[in-house]
Amino acid sequence: MRPYRPVGGLDALARRLRALPPSCGPVRLIAIDGHAGSGKTTFAGQLAEALGGAPVLHTDDFATHEELFGWAERLQAHVLAPLARGAAAAYAPYDWVERRFTTARRRLDPAPVVLLEGVGSGRRAMRPRLAQLLWMELPERDSWRRGQLRDGPEQTAFWDGWLPAERAHFAADPSRPYAGALVQQRKEGYEVLPGPAATDGNAPWSHTA
Repeated sequence: MRPYRPVGGLDALARRLRALPPSCGPVRLIAIDGHAGSGKTTFAGQLAEALGGAPVLHTDDFATHEELFGWAERLQAHVLAPLARGAAAAYAPYDWVERRFTTARRRLDPAPVVLLEGVGSGRRAMRPRLAQLLWMELPERDSWRRGQLRDGPEQTAFWDGWLPAERAHFAADPSRPYAGALVQQRKEGYEVLPGPAATDGNAPWSHTA
């Protein structure tokens, strides 16, 4: 294996992701995982743009107040199973204000690359469908502080329940050890470095200078 060099930007990362073999039917499913507040949603939006408008799927659309991490079966049934057949998926997202799933359904076509963004998106149940797992490299304390500042005091009760739930999830089903790349936000942009899984040859781009 040749030495890995950091990806030079989102455009270079996008090229490498497009070059991966499909992992879910015709789709290259890319997970963007990390602690709450680590910048996943912002990064996913910018990466989607670099990919020419790749669709972004948010795990928050499948989680609920009662099941913060109990969304895997819904996502598998309503989205991943159709995509694996090469068919369009349709799902009703959860409304966090109304505390119920909406009646309006969203369509997701089997695009060449689909980004799956959210805490736990690289979990054990998702990994067989993933072409790559990206981890936002920001410690939990810094992530949570940033997330709570973003959400404001009106979300204090939610965060009080979220913090122990996230700790318990990652203790039982960690994602970071399986990440092929670590994403660090710098003042000048994003830096992408090899993740823990890149050293065993399972990260396809670890062979590419």
